[in-house]
Amino acid sequence: MSSSMNKASLSDWQMLREVELFLFHEAELADGNQYEDWLELWTADLLYWVPSNDDNLDPQKKISIIYDRRAQLEDRIFRLGTKHAYAQRPQSRLTRLVSNIVLDDFDTESGGWVSSRFVVVELRNHVQTLWSGRMRHKLVREDGKLRINEKHVFLLNNDTPVGNMTFII
Repeated sequence: MSSSMNKASLSDWQMLREVELFLFHEAELADGNQYEDWLELWTADLLYWVPSNDDNLDPQKKISIIYDRRAQLEDRIFRLGTKHAYAQRPQSRLTRLVSNIVLDDFDTESGGWVSSRFVVVELRNHVQTLWSGRMRHKLVREDGKLRINEKHVFLLNNDTPVGNMTFII
């Protein structure tokens, strides 16, 4: 998408709207704890990463809050769907806002990178917790549909002790 919004074409705006609706749908599924449907938004070779202590660390050498490939994310989703996910009993009530969506080197046919900002409000056991930060999605088009190939979630406070995040951020 062009860097100057006043020069953007109608197709640029349509592409941005398609991406916005996709990210809003992803948020709705996560907020509704519809994790199996949420997982269907992803590609087979996915990467889901939430760094700790620094946004630019090497996840192969440093600890991350989450660093999942397909098998690990499927295990996480499975655990959240069982009665044995004690950290989610009672289940968190969530609402999230996704905003400031910007397409970075994005192509209508193949996809590309998308940056955005988010705020998640979690209510669990009568305690309200606020999570916020920025995200980068690498979206690809498979069979005409957008899919998430990578998602990087940069928590605003990733360099301070964070509480027990037992839901999908």
